[in-house]
Amino acid sequence: MRKRCILLFMSMLLFLCGNLSFASVQDIPKRVDIEADSLAYDSDTETYRASGNVIISFKDGFIKADDVILDRLKDEATAEGHVFIKSGKDILEGKKAQFNIGTETGTMSDGKVFFDKNHLYLRGETIEKTGDATYFMKEGRATTCDGENPDWMFTGSEMEVTIDGYGTLKNGAFQVKGIPVLYLPYLIFPAKTTRQTGLLPPHIAYSRDKLGWDVGIPFYWAISENADATFYQRYMDKRGFQEGAELRYIVGENSHGTLYGDYLNDSMEVLDSEGDAVLHREWKEDNKRWSYYLDHETTFSPGFYLKTDIKRVSDRWYFRDFDSYNYYMAHYRENDTRMFNGVSFDADESLTALTSTVRLVKDWNLFNATALMEYTDNFQSYSNDETLQKYPEVTFTGLKQPLYNSPLDFELTSSYGHYYRTTGYRGDSFDAYPVFSWPLSFEDYLEFTPSLGLRETTWESSSTTAGNEERDGSRELYTVGTTLSSEVHRIFDVGGTVVDKIRHSIRPEAEYSYIPYVYQKDRPDFLAEVAETNTVTYSLINTMIARLKDENGGTAYREFFRLKLSQVYDIKEARRNTAGSSQPRRPFGNITSELDFAPFRYLSLDADTNFDVTSGEWKEINSILGISDPRGDSLTAEYRYTQNSVEEIGLSFKGKATESLDLMYILRKDELDKKTLEATYAVDYHRQCWSVELSYTDSPDDRNFMMVFSLYGLGKVGRVGGSMPGQ
Repeated sequence: MRKRCILLFMSMLLFLCGNLSFASVQDIPKRVDIEADSLAYDSDTETYRASGNVIISFKDGFIKADDVILDRLKDEATAEGHVFIKSGKDILEGKKAQFNIGTETGTMSDGKVFFDKNHLYLRGETIEKTGDATYFMKEGRATTCDGENPDWMFTGSEMEVTIDGYGTLKNGAFQVKGIPVLYLPYLIFPAKTTRQTGLLPPHIAYSRDKLGWDVGIPFYWAISENADATFYQRYMDKRGFQEGAELRYIVGENSHGTLYGDYLNDSMEVLDSEGDAVLHREWKEDNKRWSYYLDHETTFSPGFYLKTDIKRVSDRWYFRDFDSYNYYMAHYRENDTRMFNGVSFDADESLTALTSTVRLVKDWNLFNATALMEYTDNFQSYSNDETLQKYPEVTFTGLKQPLYNSPLDFELTSSYGHYYRTTGYRGDSFDAYPVFSWPLSFEDYLEFTPSLGLRETTWESSSTTAGNEERDGSRELYTVGTTLSSEVHRIFDVGGTVVDKIRHSIRPEAEYSYIPYVYQKDRPDFLAEVAETNTVTYSLINTMIARLKDENGGTAYREFFRLKLSQVYDIKEARRNTAGSSQPRRPFGNITSELDFAPFRYLSLDADTNFDVTSGEWKEINSILGISDPRGDSLTAEYRYTQNSVEEIGLSFKGKATESLDLMYILRKDELDKKTLEATYAVDYHRQCWSVELSYTDSPDDRNFMMVFSLYGLGKVGRVGGSMPGQ
C-alpha cells in the first residue's frame, strides 16, 4: 500500500511538472527596467502602474510618457501623455499609444514616426505598426522635410508604408506649404533604404532636332545578393522605341562584371554630310542601331587576373546622335576603380574611336606578363578595313633590378604581336630589348648612370593590296645612353598652424641618347620605325613639398608645386651638311614645360606647353585652372591649343547667390572656327528636402530647355520643354 501511494504521488508530480514544462514554452516577456516618480504593482494581474516622467527601457529601445500601464503577462504597455517610443533607430511620438514590447508592434493616436535611414517622417490620426517595418495610417502624411510646417508632403485618407519598400496612399494630394497643388487618387512612392526591385526615377527630356520627346522609365530588379539588373525602356518620338538592359553580377569571391546592351529600330531619316564626302550618310527609316558593353574581371590568384573591357556600337554616328543622353554618358566615371562604378570612356560627340580590350595579366615582384587582344572602331573613316587590330599582343617586362650580385642593373621589354587588318599589311613581329645600366653616385651631389641596350626585331607580313610584296625580315641595333643629375635644396621653416616647413629643390638633369642608323625600308607599316638618334635632353625640375601638421600632432607631406622645363639638342642635326640645302641647321628642339600647382585645396593649376624656339610660336598649350571657396562657389577655366588644329576655350562657373540658390554657367568655344560649341545657363534652387533645377542649353545642332524637380529621399522628376519662344 505504501509503494502504491509513493507511485501515485510521483505520477501526480510528473503530471504537474509536465504542465509546468508546457507553460514554459510560451514567450518569455522581455527584460524591462522601469523608472518613474511613482510606481505601483498588482501581483494578481502582474501589472505595473507608473506615473510621472516614466521611462521603460528594453532591448534596442525605450518608452517615455507621463503615465504607463505595463501588463507583464501580455508584455504590453499602454502609455498616455507626451508619448515617445524609440525602437532601434526609428522614433514614434504621440498622445496615446498601445505598444507590445515583445513584437514591437502597436497603435498610436495623433502620432508621428521618423525613420533615420531615409529621413522620412510619417504622421496620422492613428498610426498602426503592423510589423517590423510596416505602418498603416489613417489621415496620413509623409515627407522628408524637417519642421512642423514642411515644404512639401503627401497626404491621404489611408496610407501604408513599408520601409525598404514602397508607400501607398489613397484619396490624397501633394501639398506645398500646406496648400494642395495636385490631387492624387492613388499613389505609390519609394521608401527605400537598401536596393529593392521596382521602378527607378524616370528620364524625361526634349531634343528639338535629334530626338524629340525623350522618355525613359528604368526598372530595377534585385535578382539576388550577387546579381541585379536594370531594364531601360526609352521612347524617342523622332526615332522610335529603344530597349536596353544592364546586368551586374558577382560570381564567387573573385569574379564580377557588368553587361549592357541596347537596340533601336531608328525611324528617322537623316541626310548628313559631316563636311566630308567620305562620311556622307543618307539614311531612310528602319535603321538597325545597337550597342553593347562588357566589363568583367576575374582574379585567379594575387597578381594573376583576366580583365575585359569590350564596347561596340552599330555605327560611327551613334554617339553623335545620342550626345544629349545615353547609358555610357550617364555611367562614365573618370579615374575610379571601384567595382561597378561606371564605364571607362566619355561617350559624347567628340569620340573619334572606340577600343575594346581583353587582358590576361600575371605579375611577379619584378616581372610582368600581359596577353592583350584589342579591337578598334575608327569613327573618322567610313570603313574600318584599314584599322590595325591586335590578335593578340603578348608582352613580357622586367623591371629595373640588380643583375645578380654585380653593380649593374638590368631591365627588359619584349613583345610578340599578331596584327590584322582587312586591307593593307598584316602579320607577326617579335621584339626583344634588354638594357643594362650602371648607376654611380658621387656622395650626395651627383648621380651618373650609363646604359647599353641591345634590340632585336623580326617580322613576317603579307598584304591584301595588289602590288604590295610580302615583307619578312629582321632589325638589329644597339642603343647607348647616359643620365647625369644633381640636386640642391633648402628647407624653409614657415612655422604656420598648418604648414610647418617647405622643402624647395632644384634638380638639373641631362640625358644623352644614341641610336645608329639602321636600314628599315623593308619593314611593314604596322611596325614602328626606330629613328636614328643622337641627342642630348636637358631639364630643370623645381619642386616644393610642404610638411603639414594636423590637430593630433601628426605630420604629412604634400608636393604642391612642380615645374619641369626641358629641351632637346640634336647633335645629328648640328653636324648636318648644309651644302646645297636652303634649310639652315636647327639643332635646338622645342621647349616643353609641365606645371602642377596646388598651394591649397581651393586652387589648382595644371598646364603643359610646347614652344618652338625657331619660329617663336606655341605649338601646343593645354591648361586647366580650378578655383573654389569654402562656401561652395567654383570656377573652372580650360584652354586647349594645338597649332593649326585645335583651339578651344572651356568655362564652368557655379556661384552661390544665397544659401539655397546656385547659379551655373558652362561655355565651350571653338576659336578656330569661331563658333560656340555649348552655352548652358542653369539655376538650382534647393532646400533641406527638395530642389528644382532649370537649365537652357544652346549647341550648334540642338537647343533645349530642362527642368528637374527632386524630392530628396523619393527620387527625381525631370521635364524638358521645347525651344524657347522666338527660336
